[in-house]
Parts: sequence; C-alpha cells; structure tokens
Amino acid sequence: MSKIFVHASLLDQLREVFVQGEIPPGSKVPEAALCERFGVSRTPLREALKVLAAEGHIELLPNRGARVRELSLDEVEGLFAVAGALEALAGEQAAERVTDEELAEIAALHERMRQAYLRRDRQPYYEDNRAVHEAIVRAARNPVLVSQYAIVNARIRFIRFQSPMTEEIWSRAMAEHDGMLNALMRRDAAALSGILKTHLKHKCQAIVRELQAQAPVPPTRRRHSTATADRTGSASRK
Repeated sequence: MSKIFVHASLLDQLREVFVQGEIPPGSKVPEAALCERFGVSRTPLREALKVLAAEGHIELLPNRGARVRELSLDEVEGLFAVAGALEALAGEQAAERVTDEELAEIAALHERMRQAYLRRDRQPYYEDNRAVHEAIVRAARNPVLVSQYAIVNARIRFIRFQSPMTEEIWSRAMAEHDGMLNALMRRDAAALSGILKTHLKHKCQAIVRELQAQAPVPPTRRRHSTATADRTGSASRK
C-alpha cells in the first residue's frame, strides 16, 4: 500500500472524527489514542493534522499538539453563506446536466427522506437529507465546485445535519425539499438555485438562534445584572 494512499485514507478517517463531533470543540486532540485507533505513527498523523488545520477543523498549538476549533457565530454565518452560494451554483448547473439515472436516484432519496419525516425519525431523515444535497452537487459535474463544497460543508456538517428542529422548522425544510425536487425534475435552473440558497439561509438562521440560546451570559453582564438587582433591592427596602 502506497504512502500516498495511506495518507489519503488516514486524512479521510481523521476528518470524520472532527466532522462527527467525536472530540468536543476546545478539547486537545488525543494524538496517542488516534495513532492507536488508526494504526499509524505520530509522523503521518501529524501530517494529516496539518491538512485538517488548514481546512479549519483544528488549530495547531506550538509545541503543545493540536486543539479542536470552536466555531464562532460569525464563522457559522460565514460558512453557511458560502455553502449556500456553492449549492445555489450546483443547483443551477445540476438542473442543466443531471442525467435521468441521477434524477431517479435523487427522487428515491427524497422519498425515503419524506417517509422518515412522516415517522418523525430524525437520524435517517438527516442521513437522506445530506445525501440529497450531495447528490445535487455531484450532478453539477463541476470538480472544482465539488471539492470546495466538501471542504466548506465538512466544517458545518455536524451542526447542519444534527441540529435540533422544531416542528415548524422541520415542516418548512421538508416543503423546501419538495420544491427542490420539483425544480430539478423540471430542470428549472433558476428556481432550484434560489430554493437551495433560501434553504441554507433558513437553516443557518435556525442554528444561530439555537447557538445564541445555548451561549452563557458573559460574566460582566451577570455582575452588572446582580449589581442592578442589589441596587433595586436596596432602594425598595428604603
């Protein structure tokens, strides 16, 4: 087995570790455990980590290994904006280039996703949802687009396809997917491009709201709130 193949295989496996969120953001990368898990030495592991650092999954710490990067809200919004633009372009080109076989595959994935939605079975829904988007991107037959989309989407894939959804958000997402398939079947490039971009925008908005709701109140704000409450309480006792 060639060194190039080993490196590519290791890189793909390592990327999945970070994309799937196996190691929490902000945590140090456990190099020894990963070497044992994938049966490699430190040298190829660290070479792969350099590539993943360039892709934005981790950050290298001088003489201290590596740490999983935490996405800021600005980064989340920026990545979704880029992913939306790439998917919009993919939709435009896929509508013009998709084959009948690819259309049948996407339609089958869509129906399977719809059945999971009707059962409210989230995991298969997410898996088929992701497969639909990736199939549309592949149908664009644009290798540059495919490679750039893979890099950008990998940064947000975990939160994109695993994030909580309210019934309202879920039903809207399913309706948007219905629109995507309809536009693709009609080979309406402008319609599919617009729906994909809007779909990603709505997904981003929902995730940002969720992240904001989870964010802790800054200490300075808590101190200010406490001080205000104390002053209010003191005034009321006078």
